[in-house]
Amino acid sequence: MKDIEIAQATKIENIEKIAAKLDMQDYLLKYGVDKGKIDFTKIKSLSQGHLILVTATSPTPYGEGKTTISIGLLDALSKLGYKATASLREPSMGPVFGMKGGATGGGYSQVIPMEEINLHFTGDFHAITAANNLLCAAIDNHIHQGNELNIDENRIMFNRCLDVNDRVLKDITINSNLPHHEHFDITAASEIMAILCLSKNYEDLENRLSNILIAYSKEGQPLFAKNLKITGALVVLLKDALKPNLVQTLEHNPVLLHGGPFANIAHGCSSIIATETALKSSDYCITEAGFGSDLGGLKFYDIKSRLLKKRPDAVVLVTTIKALKYNGQGTLELGLANLQAHLDILSKFTKNIIVCLNKFTSDTESEITLLKEYVSKNNLSFCLSTSYTEGSRGALALAKQVIKLTDNTPYKELYDVKKSLQDKISFIIKDIYQASNINYTPKALAKITELEKNKLDQKPICIAKTQYSISDNKNLLGYPKNYTVTIRDLKLYNGAGYITVYLGNIITMPGLPKKPNYEEISFENNQIKGLF
Repeated sequence: MKDIEIAQATKIENIEKIAAKLDMQDYLLKYGVDKGKIDFTKIKSLSQGHLILVTATSPTPYGEGKTTISIGLLDALSKLGYKATASLREPSMGPVFGMKGGATGGGYSQVIPMEEINLHFTGDFHAITAANNLLCAAIDNHIHQGNELNIDENRIMFNRCLDVNDRVLKDITINSNLPHHEHFDITAASEIMAILCLSKNYEDLENRLSNILIAYSKEGQPLFAKNLKITGALVVLLKDALKPNLVQTLEHNPVLLHGGPFANIAHGCSSIIATETALKSSDYCITEAGFGSDLGGLKFYDIKSRLLKKRPDAVVLVTTIKALKYNGQGTLELGLANLQAHLDILSKFTKNIIVCLNKFTSDTESEITLLKEYVSKNNLSFCLSTSYTEGSRGALALAKQVIKLTDNTPYKELYDVKKSLQDKISFIIKDIYQASNINYTPKALAKITELEKNKLDQKPICIAKTQYSISDNKNLLGYPKNYTVTIRDLKLYNGAGYITVYLGNIITMPGLPKKPNYEEISFENNQIKGLF
């Protein structure tokens, strides 16, 4: 059976029963019978559970199953009698209609209702898009109505967004009484998406929205959203979106699905509010970070952990034979170098690492043995998961390893944000990515000078780069070392609280592939077909 057929064949429990498993039925705002939102403002302080991070080695274009493993682990911990919750990201419709597909897991390790989650869900992405584009309209309107702030229309720093892939909108010129250049981001890469995910409450949300850098004046002074007196309207648009969404797995265990920033161009983690809610209501909170440990994993420790004031108590590093072979140009032995690259990255943060093989039917015993022996030589735990085909039963061994390995890890910052921008960039590029040289474009150097001059530089770094390599070049597979990285540009996400550093030719508005997924999607006999 296909993923969507498995999901549609599963009887969904009333969402009130799922909320009751977290003792949160009093905080539930129902969206029909199968999903709801949690009013986090009413939650009393409860005990703090263990935080388990799921990340991965460098992926192939179709991903390696982090969400499937996360859901399987949640179901297995629940099967063993523990109170467990997952805090996961909402899917963007860009990949759903593009190449990668949905993001609700797969096989017998899924969250449901799968079709609604992958499409409009509870409207969070629409609210973010609307708030984002209202701010853009306000900037243009301010200029049109006399430009009291003396905004330099050639130095507008805030972009419009849309939650579908549309390469034509990557760079356009707006023809108006004041023609100017415009650049669209996909909603998952927008600053307001990041702000929603990093806000702790409504007061924090309002403060972060107020501090969005919108433009520079013609005198070179930074201007912020609060200068347009628009913050209250933005909060109103986002008031429901800030509440985390509650859904369930195929085995009827609770999942808080909230926020959806991409990890190659944003910080790649679910919301602070959802994660804290899961920690307060569970023995174990399982969360994932997008793409590999070099992207979402690094950003979890560097950006999200700073706000949580908590590091993961254990890390599950997901890999597949397919991905390792991809990184070894068809050879598993060579591809193991990519596994080592990610183990070296994670070892800078923790010793509590479990390497989990997401097992495919095509994997041979000799390949599995080779991988297991390699992990053993690193003195690390190894486990394989078959949760895709067996649900919780296929992840019981992984769950037992997690229970055995987990401890309370003290919080420690990755670096001091007060260091210079080039020092922070150098630490990530050289110490973590193992590059030997860094080239800065004149544009990037000018941005650094300006941020430091305006005292806007004391923030963590969010690297935007290809997900297919540790480096900035997607063709440098395996474990590249002693290479040169080019810093193309920087952008201050002042409201979100980080500075994005763009490597190579990474873009924030992807295009559609030659054969997009939307060609397979249809609505027949009152059912959605073709989603995966």
